[in-house]
Amino acid sequence: QVQLVESGGGLVQAGDSLRLSCAASGRTSGNYVMGWFRQAPGKERESVATIRWSDRRTYYAESVLGRFTISRDNAKNTVYLEMRSLKPEDTAVYYCAAGFMFLGLMVPDNYNYWGQGTQVTVSS
Repeated sequence: QVQLVESGGGLVQAGDSLRLSCAASGRTSGNYVMGWFRQAPGKERESVATIRWSDRRTYYAESVLGRFTISRDNAKNTVYLEMRSLKPEDTAVYYCAAGFMFLGLMVPDNYNYWGQGTQVTVSS
């Protein structure tokens, strides 16, 4: 069992930066993966960025490539999402997720554990 606690959302202006954190408790060995997903009103949940725990390999959605950075602190069992040059279209509830997989890291359905979500609002 893995439990996830997110923090760091808020209201910012376009062009600002924010950092989200997600602390995990429980098993993190093997083919453990963590990721960030987001869901805007009226839209489906979409992948943002994911990271493989074993080798820190990362994956990004095209829409955030070059602006967002996912990283992890193994000692703290925490994953971060550094968001820069935020745009109004980044507004969404951001969810942290964890799972065990070799493939399909950007597919939400492959994740077994989810955080409660944190709101990110970017004003123009």
